[in-house]
Amino acid sequence: MSSLTALLVASSSRAVSAFTTRTVAPVAARAAMTARHMSNGPMPYDDDKMPIYALGVNIGMQISSQTDFKTLLEEDELAILLSGFGDVVKGENTANPMEVLQKYGPAVNELLRERTERIMERVKKDGEEYIEGFLDCNEEAVKTDSGLVYYSMKEGDGTSPEVTDEVEVHYHGTLVDGTVFDSSVERGATIKFKLGQVIKGWQEGLAMMKEGGKATLVIPPELAYGDAGSGGAVPPGATLKFEVELFKVNP
Repeated sequence: MSSLTALLVASSSRAVSAFTTRTVAPVAARAAMTARHMSNGPMPYDDDKMPIYALGVNIGMQISSQTDFKTLLEEDELAILLSGFGDVVKGENTANPMEVLQKYGPAVNELLRERTERIMERVKKDGEEYIEGFLDCNEEAVKTDSGLVYYSMKEGDGTSPEVTDEVEVHYHGTLVDGTVFDSSVERGATIKFKLGQVIKGWQEGLAMMKEGGKATLVIPPELAYGDAGSGGAVPPGATLKFEVELFKVNP
């Protein structure tokens, strides 16, 4: 996510990635995730063919930003999915595409729903176990009534922010398995945003800090992106861990 984005906004009906914007942040966060998993080796084609390959990459990233098929489908199922995509693009369908959708569309929806729910249940359980382990290993950590876990790494001596204030922070966000999904630290630049524009876990956690302080926030899904997740960056039902350093509070 770039410094143009803000961190994790979640509405009551739809979880939206990152600090403040609804479109730039999710795309940037997922782009960062993709970059981490892609090879740094040579380009797969000569320069004259790479623009066409880049077009395919662009389409793939747009599709993956909506649904994490790599998680939902097995390898052989991914091959079938790509076969269907290729048939439509090349006009080589052996069956009428609309007939296929009308006949099998409901089965597609049911398959995706069942697998998403199964994955979400596992992710939620992993988060609950992580929180229990974190509290056991960090006696000074506090679990609030809302479920937020707050652990002070360095006490500040300045002002504590209110929800209407602008804050300047550094942060490093990971899933409970250690996967980095967003980090201003890695980008090497702090970020400013209105505290009221971010997820509830940030609003509550930063209000417990003072300028100059640093803390770890372990945020359960109900205070983060909830059951919607955030594209390929944050799975549905995910518990998030942030290390946050609060530099400045501007009323």
